[in-house]
Amino acid sequence: MIALPALLAIAGGIAGATLLRRAWADRQRERPDLIAAGWAVIGGTILADAAWIGWIRGGALAVVAVGIGALIVLIRGRTVKATRATRATTAPSEPDEPSRAWRGVLKTILAGPLGLAAAVAIAYCAAAWVPGAPPTRVLIGGLTIPIVWALAMIWTLADPRLMRSLAMIVTTTLTGFALAALQGPV
Repeated sequence: MIALPALLAIAGGIAGATLLRRAWADRQRERPDLIAAGWAVIGGTILADAAWIGWIRGGALAVVAVGIGALIVLIRGRTVKATRATRATTAPSEPDEPSRAWRGVLKTILAGPLGLAAAVAIAYCAAAWVPGAPPTRVLIGGLTIPIVWALAMIWTLADPRLMRSLAMIVTTTLTGFALAALQGPV
C-alpha cells in the first residue's frame, strides 16, 4: 500500500530536483520558470502523497521520499561532473574574482545563527498553526528546525548575492514569528 506512493514521491523528487538543478546550472542568467516548476513539482508531490495516504503519515513519507529523489539527482550529477573532469584536456580556469575572507565570515553568519533564527521562526509558526494536541505541535515544530536550518544553510552558502540572502532570511524570520503571534501561544 505504501510502496507505490513512496515510488511516486521519489520520482517527483527526481523530477523537481532535476528542474531546479537545470535552473541553477547557468549562473549567468536567472531561470524563474524552471525554479517555479521545480518547487511546484516537489510541493505537488508532497501534497498528493499526503492526500493519498493521510496527511500525517503521507506527508512524512512524501518529504522523506522526495528528499531521497533529490539526493539521487545530486549523486548522479556529482558522478557526471567527476567523469567530465577526467575527460577535460585543459587546465581549470581561475575564478572570476578572488575569494575574500569577509565574504566567508558573512556567509557563515548568514548560514549559521541567522539561518537558525529563520528555522526557529518557521518551526514556531508551524507549532502554532498545526492542529492537534500541544505536545504533538511542539514535536512537529522541533522536528522542523533541523530541516529548515539545513535548507537555509544550503541556500545561503550557494547564493553569491549576500544581500538577497540576508533579505530573505530576515523576511522569513519576521514573517514566521508574526504569523505565530497571530495564532497565539503554543
